[in-house]
Amino acid sequence: MKFKAEEIAFYLKGEIVGNPEVTVHTVSKIEEGKEGSLSFLANPKYEHFIYTSGSSIVLVNKDFQPKQEVRATMIKVENAYQAFASLLDLYNKAKEGLKTGIENPSFIHESSSMGENCWLAAFAYIGRNSIIGNRVKIYPHAYVGDNVTIGDDTVIYSGVKIYDDTVIGSRCILHSGCVIGSDGFGFAPQEDGSYKKIPQIGNAVLEDDVEIGANTTIDCGTMGHTIIRKGVKLDNLIQIAHNCEVGDNTVMAAHTGLAGTTKVGRNCKFGGQVGLAGHLTIGDNVQIGAQSGVSKSVKDNEIILGTPAIDFKQAIRMYTVLRNLPQLRQEVIDLQKEIVKMKDNIKQHLAD
Repeated sequence: MKFKAEEIAFYLKGEIVGNPEVTVHTVSKIEEGKEGSLSFLANPKYEHFIYTSGSSIVLVNKDFQPKQEVRATMIKVENAYQAFASLLDLYNKAKEGLKTGIENPSFIHESSSMGENCWLAAFAYIGRNSIIGNRVKIYPHAYVGDNVTIGDDTVIYSGVKIYDDTVIGSRCILHSGCVIGSDGFGFAPQEDGSYKKIPQIGNAVLEDDVEIGANTTIDCGTMGHTIIRKGVKLDNLIQIAHNCEVGDNTVMAAHTGLAGTTKVGRNCKFGGQVGLAGHLTIGDNVQIGAQSGVSKSVKDNEIILGTPAIDFKQAIRMYTVLRNLPQLRQEVIDLQKEIVKMKDNIKQHLAD
């Protein structure tokens, strides 16, 4: 697909500086730009690339003033980075829109239904009494169990496993290998030292505009629901245990793990490898630094770091002390030697 500068500028409500008829058919980094590609400049430290870039069109911020000639056609917008992301989204939707119909071999149970303009790829499976919305894309080797509901415009990538009774909202994206609605880790210890499995009869609920990274697992509730609220973005390799709740627009980086029945508030940000104990309540707007271990509940608007996680300013002071421990240890050893020497001198003086 090719797009003219004037078409892109109209969509972005931008101002053209250069040739409005120039066309692009791909995108590239500004430093790797070539003819027919579109790039963007948002960070000033990359400005020098715009003067040598081979890109045909470059999105720039409205206040950008070039210091020398720019060969590419520029489109000035309020925020170049956001505008570029918007174009990528438009391009991706146009590309995905070409996929419709039901390929063979695939399976959809006669009691289930699919909306309009859906795509069910070869080797995908949909179980009993499931309801699939409009324009849903289900890639090869995806599994959708019984009594599942999937909203409009959701994309289920290859290898995704969606267990029975799961509810998924509209415009969600589930990346390859993620598992939604699997059993929670529930086992009752027995007198003989063995463990008896506790049936997990709840479900998992993903609200609208949720994105789940590759190989992330969201367990169903033991009873009731595990809930991922609207706009949540989860990275790859994350574990959300049974009966947890993650609030609106919270984001979590890879390797984060939530133990059972922990509630996370809205607009939180978790770094990579954050671990939360069970039955905690994390407030709204909380930020947790990478590799932090959280063992108690956290109030709104706190920023914490470390294991156990504490206020980040205090944590930084502690890490500063830890970094200087070898030097402090040597100073203590030297002082001990000085004290011993002083004691010996005093004894010798008293003896004389």
